[in-house]
Amino acid sequence: MVRTYKRRFCLSLGLSALGSLAMGFGATTAAQADEVWPHPGKAIRIVVPLPAGSGSDVAARLLAKLMSDELKGHPVIVDNKPGASTFIGAQDVARSPADGHTLLYTIVITHTQNPHLYAKLPYDPVRDFTPLTQVMKSATVLIASPNAPFNNLKELVAYAKANPDKLNYASYSPGSTSHLNAELLQMRTGIKMLHVPYKGATDASRALVAGDVQLYFDGTASAVGLIKAGKAKGIGSATPTRVSALPDLPTIQEQGVDGINIVGWQGVFGAGKMSPALTDKVSNVISKASRSKEMLALIETQGNEASGAGAAEFARIVASDSMKWGEVIKAAGIRLD
Repeated sequence: MVRTYKRRFCLSLGLSALGSLAMGFGATTAAQADEVWPHPGKAIRIVVPLPAGSGSDVAARLLAKLMSDELKGHPVIVDNKPGASTFIGAQDVARSPADGHTLLYTIVITHTQNPHLYAKLPYDPVRDFTPLTQVMKSATVLIASPNAPFNNLKELVAYAKANPDKLNYASYSPGSTSHLNAELLQMRTGIKMLHVPYKGATDASRALVAGDVQLYFDGTASAVGLIKAGKAKGIGSATPTRVSALPDLPTIQEQGVDGINIVGWQGVFGAGKMSPALTDKVSNVISKASRSKEMLALIETQGNEASGAGAAEFARIVASDSMKWGEVIKAAGIRLD
């Protein structure tokens, strides 16, 4: 299945995004909407398949404002359609015309995890979407409840092995990055923990702070806030290098456990089969907005890393991450049908 997705992503890249290699995705001068989008009088709608007020929603709303500014006031609106592991919002965009007026601002799970977790999706992750721009790279940080009897990864593993089946961990939903990273941790260290899924990141964070669960692979922005407030202990980051907002917190790899460093992301997709010319133009506008001072400041505040990768590069990233997560999900034997 993983090889099939790789071939299809490469085909999609050739059809919809290859042209941007030639044009690049550098800064452009301010553009008129009618120079890019085919229907000048039609608003641009950014669908966010996550709740209003979430970190991704905040970023999408700033992106919408910046795009509108770049397009000299052309309306760019955000439409939240949360639920069902991003299915609802993704399906909306998948069924939309390929004119660039309906965009999807989503996280890594929609295109790289869901296809391996569910036998039947209400969308095709390749055919129904055109990768446009990777806005930012994100990651998770392993945090522990304040009263947990360990302070680093070595102590955590020792405690887990001495107290089998005593540890539990939260996730913000089954099959989410928070769940998969915990599965990876168990596979890499040989420990066993109980999975306690919640209905969203807010509930999972609250459960950890309250001591209802002992561990949680939290989003960077939330984890940084909880650690700095003394409401959680930082155990390690699931990143190739240390999180800039937590320079004293070692990565999990630094602490002797390899393989738990698959970085997540947030990015923008259009509907499938957008023309190469339209793909390049829309991607350039989004990429410029995502590299603005305002967006860079927000990304830093959230503890994430700026990207701005254009259509062709983003398509390659999606294909590669789909392969990586597919291997993890298969090895862990997780199915959510």
